[in-house]
Amino acid sequence: MVKIVLIGAGSSQFGLGTVSDIFKSSILKGSTITLHDINEKALEKTKKTAEKFKKELNADFKIEATTDRKEALQGADYCVISIEVGDRFELWDQDWKIPLQYGFKQIYGENGGPGGLFHSLRIAPVIIDICDDINKICPDAFVFNYSNPMQRVCHAVTTKYPDLKFIGLCHEIASMERQLPTLMETEYSNIEIKAGGLNHFSILLEAKYKDSKKDGYPIIRKKFESYYSSLVNVNDDYHLSKPGGERGVFFELYKSYGYLPITTDSHLGEYLQWAYSVADHDAISEFYKNYKNHCLSFHSDKISKEHFFDSNNNEMRERIIPIIESILQDNNMEESAVNLPNNNFIDSLPRDIVVEVPAVVNKNGIKGIRLENYPSNFGSLLNNQASTIQLTTEAVLKKSKHFVFLALLADPVVDNVKSAEKLLDTMINFQEDYLGYLN
Repeated sequence: MVKIVLIGAGSSQFGLGTVSDIFKSSILKGSTITLHDINEKALEKTKKTAEKFKKELNADFKIEATTDRKEALQGADYCVISIEVGDRFELWDQDWKIPLQYGFKQIYGENGGPGGLFHSLRIAPVIIDICDDINKICPDAFVFNYSNPMQRVCHAVTTKYPDLKFIGLCHEIASMERQLPTLMETEYSNIEIKAGGLNHFSILLEAKYKDSKKDGYPIIRKKFESYYSSLVNVNDDYHLSKPGGERGVFFELYKSYGYLPITTDSHLGEYLQWAYSVADHDAISEFYKNYKNHCLSFHSDKISKEHFFDSNNNEMRERIIPIIESILQDNNMEESAVNLPNNNFIDSLPRDIVVEVPAVVNKNGIKGIRLENYPSNFGSLLNNQASTIQLTTEAVLKKSKHFVFLALLADPVVDNVKSAEKLLDTMINFQEDYLGYLN
């Protein structure tokens, strides 16, 4: 029996989704689920829904809810963070569109480019504040972060708290479960993969058949063009782009580097100065519109029951609960993708940069797996992000406007120093409530 604290639980999608996964775990029976959010109304709604389905399903868990973070963290064994700061989509629109007005051809604006920087500057200080409390109250707890921008948030936290058991998780690797069975003509249970890079900028390094041990890349290469060219956008409540469009940058990377990207244009294009010229902009806009509508309408009890608390569906939405189970059971499970500081996992990148790599999970925690012979040509693209990530952390920890400017100048997407100066002043003006700490 353990205590799991969900920080940001007022979000129906995160809060109820994670609670439903916990309910499906026989290993965690009897544990305490503590829901925390600063939005009292949203938190109460999540708690009421969770209690309702706890009763319906006869789930053996204790559910608590509090807006007091310090109270929530008392005795915590596992903390899961999934938060946003401010009006998510209003600010995201600013992150994306204002840099375009200054001539910076960025894509999407969530994780990379100037938009990713300003997103980081809003959210990283808040997550560091959360980790300040965790470090004081429950320093031995495992801390899992779902919040984007994953690379920069995780780097800021692990720079300040190198001994904190802080791990970033992203569901993007699940795209391989949807694509590889068709490409390799076998069940996913018969496929062994290795992927790695930076979060949302990762490639499939190996794909093998478990039964024959044969390399799966020859058939992937044979079917690549016909398979991906025929895909159209498909949207549902779990996978808003499965596998779908957004393949301009995707195709260019595959053609040039020979490896299958894990994600699509909206994320890949954020890190590349040439991406704007080949990106599937129509599909990116369509994805964003559908994602926004999905998030803003994700509240009804019908959705909760059908997609979260269906007693006939034992499939878990995210990997967090199997990871916790593996820590408790000490079973040396291999997890396909976690975000950890680079400890010689990828040669191309500095040791402090947070990389996305496979890992072994047991009672000692989560240990990344070294990716031998990582392709240095693709590694050079990853390394272009290193200084931008490091300077973002400097800006957050020093509360320095000057380091924000330096982070902009280090970004491959930024090509005009005077426009960068104007953009910085404009964004601080627009987002003063969140960026006013910079001096």
